[in-house]
Amino acid sequence: MTDAQSVWAPPIAAPALRGLCTDCGVSRSATPADCGSACQFIAPDYPRIEARVHGRPRDPARPDELFFGPFRRMLRASLTAPKLGAQWTGITTRIAERLLETGAVDAVLTMAPHPDDPWRPVPVLVTAAAGMAECRGMRMGYAPLLALLEPARQAGHRRIAVIGIPCQVYALRALEQKLGFERIFVIGTPCSDNTTTANFHTFLDLLSDDPASITYLEFRADYHVELRFRDGRSKAIPFLQLPISKLPPDFFPLTCRTCVDYTNVLADITVGYMAGEGEQWLLVRNERGEELLALLGDEVRTASLGSAGKRQGPVRGFLKNVALAAGGLPVRGMPNWLRPLVGWLMPRIGPRGLEFARARVEMKAVETVLHLRRQHPRRLRSMVPRHIWALVEPYGLTPGPDELPRPAQRPQPE
Repeated sequence: MTDAQSVWAPPIAAPALRGLCTDCGVSRSATPADCGSACQFIAPDYPRIEARVHGRPRDPARPDELFFGPFRRMLRASLTAPKLGAQWTGITTRIAERLLETGAVDAVLTMAPHPDDPWRPVPVLVTAAAGMAECRGMRMGYAPLLALLEPARQAGHRRIAVIGIPCQVYALRALEQKLGFERIFVIGTPCSDNTTTANFHTFLDLLSDDPASITYLEFRADYHVELRFRDGRSKAIPFLQLPISKLPPDFFPLTCRTCVDYTNVLADITVGYMAGEGEQWLLVRNERGEELLALLGDEVRTASLGSAGKRQGPVRGFLKNVALAAGGLPVRGMPNWLRPLVGWLMPRIGPRGLEFARARVEMKAVETVLHLRRQHPRRLRSMVPRHIWALVEPYGLTPGPDELPRPAQRPQPE
């Protein structure tokens, strides 16, 4: 424990070795066989769990639910008083603080930086609002967050909040009814690509001559990566000028390249940025999500989302690049002299706001189908939900007879 015993990183067991695993923490529990029913990368059943968590599956009459999952409302948002050291303005951190301040939960399961490496995530249990300050900011790497469910229960915590990425949240929801907690609030952050912390340091080395002084990195919706440095400097690098070609082909694992849930559709509230046009993007998904947002009161400023540009051209270009990459990272055939011009144009004429988010979700769907067809074709039938095929169909990707999910079976007890 640190910070007056409010942040606890309990010891956890070693992981069980599995294929297509992001080490969400379930394999480190006392019942590692739960992975068979809880893993997003085995046979996910989004319609059934969405209906249980949100009260209904995706509504065909609301087209954006095909992209983003069930939601009550979507907003652009920022804190009126941004949190120092937080990613964006710190909405996720502040929601968790308010849950602890009001006594709505006994503990928050989230990530803190490792003492020896601020980019390396360490799963922690936070039991006082002041402890959330230690968890601000972005980490990069695999972290077995759900391994803390057992220590939380053993410590007597009955009402908890979990701040997690999609593969962690899917497993949590799949197991939720057998965990024995009185109440679980789920604050989700979007995720489409993760990597090891060591790989992430390789990326930082390529971005700066002084990577050790980088304190902040964010992929922004204006097609730039923002870096901040310990001395107060900042730097924005256009996406098209990132050194992607210098990264190893397996920089992102196959799990991340075949993830079907960028927007964390099983969270109560998703706090991201893709449609925020410079602010954060909130997807309030159910009644618990409304409770979470209401905790902020007038501390949060909200507005309607915008949408501009057309996504079809960029998505088709992405599909072509992924196909040409032959299983590695997407390649870019654009000559170097043209990159600065296109980098200048994209924030002005490319997809923005909701259209940018839709484009990113379609890109992830395309990537999933192409990589599984190449490396694990037999898994397409079990890993790819029907709504993913609807997303890629406009780009000429249609399922073969052995690629569609099997007909829905009678629901099994959870």
